[in-house]
Amino acid sequence: MHESYARFTTSVKWSTLKSGKCRSFTETARKIIIKTGVAMAIIGAFTVPHPPLIVHEVGKGREDEIAATIAAYVQVAKKIASFKPETIVVTSPHAPLYRDYFHISPGTEAFGDFSDFGAPEVRFHLFYDADFVKALCSEADKAALAAGTRGEKRASLDHGTAVPLYFINKYYTDYKLVRIGLSGQSYKAHYALGECIRRAAERTGRKIAVVASGDLSHVLKADGPYGYRAEGAVYDERIMDVMERADFGKLFSFSPDFCENAAECGHRSFIIMAGSLDRTAVRAEKLSYEGPFGVGYGICAYDVTGRDDARNFLERYEAEERLSLDAREKSEDEYVRLARLAVENYVRTKGRLRIEGGAALCSSGSERMELSDDLLKNRAGVFVSLKKDGMLRGCIGTIVPVRESIAQEIAHNAVSAASSDPRFSEVTEDELSSLVYSVDVLSSPEKISSKEALDVKRYGVIVTKGNRRGLLLPNLETVTTVDEQIEIACKKGGIDKSENPELERFEVVRHY
Repeated sequence: MHESYARFTTSVKWSTLKSGKCRSFTETARKIIIKTGVAMAIIGAFTVPHPPLIVHEVGKGREDEIAATIAAYVQVAKKIASFKPETIVVTSPHAPLYRDYFHISPGTEAFGDFSDFGAPEVRFHLFYDADFVKALCSEADKAALAAGTRGEKRASLDHGTAVPLYFINKYYTDYKLVRIGLSGQSYKAHYALGECIRRAAERTGRKIAVVASGDLSHVLKADGPYGYRAEGAVYDERIMDVMERADFGKLFSFSPDFCENAAECGHRSFIIMAGSLDRTAVRAEKLSYEGPFGVGYGICAYDVTGRDDARNFLERYEAEERLSLDAREKSEDEYVRLARLAVENYVRTKGRLRIEGGAALCSSGSERMELSDDLLKNRAGVFVSLKKDGMLRGCIGTIVPVRESIAQEIAHNAVSAASSDPRFSEVTEDELSSLVYSVDVLSSPEKISSKEALDVKRYGVIVTKGNRRGLLLPNLETVTTVDEQIEIACKKGGIDKSENPELERFEVVRHY
């Protein structure tokens, strides 16, 4: 039975550890403690891809085209075998995934195979580390993270988990598994979950290896399965530079919109792994990068070498973010300040602003904002958008004016964006300081005869078929072509593109 690092710090004398006489203590662990005086529960971490064709029984020879990736995978597997972890934590984009919840696989046993890829003979039967899962859920609760074992849609192992295990199991099988899905939550939440993994490891005394499963961009080649976008190669170059240097703080600098355009699937998985190594010194090694099929495959390994309190990337990011948010709020124009005032007043009092006497009045009467004639005397359709942690938190608007002034339009739509967007729960008071606002004032829509009259940067689009209508604002980072713009607007309106909807365009003045 392997003793844990944490247990050794309390049950074995320092002199015994330092001497190397404790036979059940690995050489790696002994070196870490000698160097730092700190026992580390996480002993190594890895980023790996998961193309099913890398499995010989699936690829049937095509895997030879990614020989460098296979060689790197073998290195990872051998390294894990040398670490002899008691538990391997795998984070996978293809495990059960929810927008607002991290799913951790429950139970005691895990089964899987490659039937979906024509190789049912490649099977897995593993055991979950139920005690570790319990500790992890407890740590997530303490951190106020939405994570747990509820809502398992499919119990069998996904290929994002199975591909790494295919290689690991060739060299090492004396471990239990923890499988974690990603979520639609913020980067900060994913990093915080990684911190919970580290704390659960320390709490249970387990020796842990973390495997972050995730491909890179899926849009590297025009003849690839997902086509080509310029962002693909840019993402892969940036992410491999960050991961090779273990500069994990840079993971927060990749905007969600940019990642979506790059069609990556592993970014949040890598962030969880980074969180598990918070305040941890590591020796990073890039093992391989390839993308012959139009999808990027990168492998990096991280050997834990001790503790480093300067590598507190989330804390540093949050401090920088706070400064940025404060500066942004100070620079807001009156359109945005009015939207913010309307939301904050509603969330705190459940009341709405009154627009009277040339000013906006809070329901408590304690705050007053003077308004310009532009806001009071003009009318226009208005969209108000809220973002938090770089992700949309609510967006509601009107295509044409329905209220007496732009001021009233902003005040009403801002509250609706915070409380009535069906995609999100209501904004809470503790979120207010983290919100970023934008206000789009729309010009009058004009009919157009064809999509050639559109420009995704300049014009928004309205599609209409009968009483169904959909709208998309211009100059959105994730929308790069007119066809994409029309397709998204059609989906929002419940219209099929084949119905040839009527098209209208409009311009906006965007206030930040």
